[in-house]
Amino acid sequence: MRVLVTGAAGFIGHALSLRLLARGDEVIGVDNLNDYYDVALKQARLAQLTAQTGFTEAQVGLEDRAGLAEVFARHRPQRVVNLAAQAGVRYSLKNPHAYADANLMGFVNLLEGCRRQEVEHLVFASSSSVYGANTRMPFSEGDNVDHPVSLYAATKKANELMAHSYSHLYGLPATGLRFFTVYGPWGRPDMAYFLFTRKILAGEPIDVFNHGQCRRDFTYIDDIIDGVVAILDQVATPDPDWSGDQPDPATSYAPYRIYNIGNNQPVDLMHFIGVLEDLLGRKAVMNMLPLQAGDVPETYADIARIGAAVGFAPSTGIEAGLSQFVEWYKSFYQAS
Repeated sequence: MRVLVTGAAGFIGHALSLRLLARGDEVIGVDNLNDYYDVALKQARLAQLTAQTGFTEAQVGLEDRAGLAEVFARHRPQRVVNLAAQAGVRYSLKNPHAYADANLMGFVNLLEGCRRQEVEHLVFASSSSVYGANTRMPFSEGDNVDHPVSLYAATKKANELMAHSYSHLYGLPATGLRFFTVYGPWGRPDMAYFLFTRKILAGEPIDVFNHGQCRRDFTYIDDIIDGVVAILDQVATPDPDWSGDQPDPATSYAPYRIYNIGNNQPVDLMHFIGVLEDLLGRKAVMNMLPLQAGDVPETYADIARIGAAVGFAPSTGIEAGLSQFVEWYKSFYQAS
């Protein structure tokens, strides 16, 4: 297939593009290489992709309406995976307009590109953050998600609503994936495991929020990519059992689906730090802090729906996953 992947120089986009290329697909990789985090890391990911047969780079931001439309018109992708966004819960407290530009206006531009080129299937990144103030665990796609606690989360919920409207109006098959704390080699430097590793090796204190009373459904990158590819290959269809009297938020009379994609095994933050200490051979100096605005104390994915749909069954435990990350980190940054 010819697949347009946005955010191709990002963490998940890079891994997905490599997987699609390895199975013989053609990939059009869209990324604007912004400086939200280390551009050199993004360029290193991109260098791996440009060395592969079948990869075409398109350096454009989603908010560039004319530029993105030209990419769609020139390459005419059959399917699209949208992984580009202004990421980060905490950064949304400082720079809200970046989220409106990339995650709202940019997503409209993407939907228009899909509509005009009659794309067969749009798979787009949502987030576990949409569950916001919910406290019933595990989080289910059937739960109400009308109480986001960050602007980032609100933009991701908005993306789900926007995609549904295009599915209804134009018959665009669309599937949203609510990612749960993805980690692994080539990961994002703003994520806790990356920050912890850098600071522990440097002998600097790490910030531990909510005084360590947090749990996260950490999901290893290879497991995530297994799920994304399987979902991409299964085009969303209308749910014949959907009822407006008792509407299921995760399906529709339109060709639209929402799935959690997580590990289904939340890990205590203090255990997570302990595993990292053992792998690095150093103890962390911890700066215990209250829960930060926009954060939630726990995430936990119910993955029954995606399991039933495509057989998604993550298999990488935190010890194995962090070991792979630390090995990559030391190699990439030549850390001792």
